[in-house]
Amino acid sequence: MIMPANSILRNLPRHLLQYCIKQPYESYTWRDHAIWRFVMRQNVHYLGKYAHEKYIQGLNETGISIDKIPDMETMNVILRKLGWAAVAVDGFIPPAAFMEFQAHNVLVIAADIRTIDQVEYTPAPDIIHEAAGHAPIIADPEYAAYLKYFGEIGSKAFSSASDYELYEAIRHLSIIKADPNTHENEIRQAESELSVKEKSMGIPSEMALIRNLHWWTVEYGLIGSLENPKIYGAGLLSSIGESLNVLNKDVEKIPYTIEAADYNFDITKPQPQLFVTPDFKHLTTVLNEFAD
Repeated sequence: MIMPANSILRNLPRHLLQYCIKQPYESYTWRDHAIWRFVMRQNVHYLGKYAHEKYIQGLNETGISIDKIPDMETMNVILRKLGWAAVAVDGFIPPAAFMEFQAHNVLVIAADIRTIDQVEYTPAPDIIHEAAGHAPIIADPEYAAYLKYFGEIGSKAFSSASDYELYEAIRHLSIIKADPNTHENEIRQAESELSVKEKSMGIPSEMALIRNLHWWTVEYGLIGSLENPKIYGAGLLSSIGESLNVLNKDVEKIPYTIEAADYNFDITKPQPQLFVTPDFKHLTTVLNEFAD
């Protein structure tokens, strides 16, 4: 069910509605809200120094409170002023659908929230990552335009059967790693199956390449100088563990170019390298190069 508080949602293509759910707000427990508060207070304290300047301001501009899990209906009223909207989904959705939502100025927000034992980092999408990670930086008009443009390009990219199999393998591994009751043997088997699929991908499709660009910018992007980059990627903004890892000298900082499309990633592990764009305008320049 889509919340009617934002007119953008009423114009979504019907085939995207299958992914939308009603946010189960009343199902969030006191523990869930406590996890939200803990992560947000830690992140705001730390990221106030290391994140892009729009992060703190953007939390307020997109309706994200430090004190409680955001209510999607309230968020949509506020996001409407920025020309954006948000929908709740149940975990992973296919990459092409995710990007098509972006093309329509809609943020996709997983309704679940991480457990206490995965408070620093969760391998599966959750509302901390989606809301507190993705939403704040869209308050920057140049970045918001990039996100929409990326969705337009990405939703038209050709994908292969191998892409879908890889997506399902990543989805399965992320889900079982997020479940504290999963046996270690099951995780190792899923990791092995994912590794086999990654090695058998062959020549990468358009979707595989643009998915990499999305990961190294929207999810794990840095901005500024190589010596003192700031965080803007949602995966870093929403993870205490990952954001601290940015300062690690063992994490290579690479100037962002079209070559980032050739770098694959592992969604379940800390990233060994990160890409730094000088500014948000450069992101669009690289995307234009990819589109051409």
